[in-house]
Amino acid sequence: MNLAPIVLFTYNRPFHTQQVLDSLAQNIEAKDSLLYIFCDGAKENASAADLEKIKKTREIVNSEKRFKEVIVTEQIKNKGLAGSVIDGVTEVVNKHSNVIVLEDDLVLSPYFLLHMNDSLTRYEKDPKICQIGACNFFACGPKYPDVFFLAMSECWGWATWKNRWEHFNPNAQQLLEKLQEKNLIQRFNAYGSYDMEGMLKDQILGKVSSWAIRWQAVCVINGWLTLYPNPAYTNHIESKEATHANDNVVPPMQQTKPVFKTFVAEENAAVIEAMKLGYAHLGDHYGNPIEIKSSNKLKKFFNSVFNKYK
Repeated sequence: MNLAPIVLFTYNRPFHTQQVLDSLAQNIEAKDSLLYIFCDGAKENASAADLEKIKKTREIVNSEKRFKEVIVTEQIKNKGLAGSVIDGVTEVVNKHSNVIVLEDDLVLSPYFLLHMNDSLTRYEKDPKICQIGACNFFACGPKYPDVFFLAMSECWGWATWKNRWEHFNPNAQQLLEKLQEKNLIQRFNAYGSYDMEGMLKDQILGKVSSWAIRWQAVCVINGWLTLYPNPAYTNHIESKEATHANDNVVPPMQQTKPVFKTFVAEENAAVIEAMKLGYAHLGDHYGNPIEIKSSNKLKKFFNSVFNKYK
């Protein structure tokens, strides 16, 4: 199996960075994998405490030796998460034709790389699939297939190919107009369960800066699907340092070696209903309805999927 390069984006969270590197290194494929790490630069008027965190984060990544090769890029100026992801993914995928993407707020299954590399190879020639996802927080458990597909892109550990990513369009206004022209707004809005359109409009107005909402639009416009595993291969790190993750709800994660097989790239009605419950903050990780009083904690978790990019 040809191993895809891994890209990790970091900034000023040394604890998070160490966590994701440690869990990534537990994957047997890590020692033979190429790892690119992009360290964002300090913001203007950054505090001494922030500068120290940036320094410690860079010390951690520059001392990392558990991979085939580690290539570190330290930005002088702050690009922000969206700019970092767009530029970094584009740079690496243009060199290698595929890429596995991580951010510093994830903890991984020891089978994360096996899942990603197998899926990248298995589905490379399927034009319906734009992306391999890793986190599943709405349709876990035996009543759902081991793998399923949705018109919802993934941002908590994902992979793609050059011939898909080259369609990325940073122009949110053009994307909104194309969605409206093709009558795809409901599909874009997680079948009416989440206001993705509102976030895309906020992107146009400069209220948010999100690569993910624009990638979601690109995928829907092209009629693409994302592969999701059951259960997840990534979880979000629960930490008070994570702005949108203080009330994290952790989905189950793959802890035994999986057996892979090829699934037809088509949407599953039961999964769609579970996704709609989840994105409406009314369902748990197993697709079961929850009481309204229990939904506030889940609401913060599900909102963080996209809103962490603000």
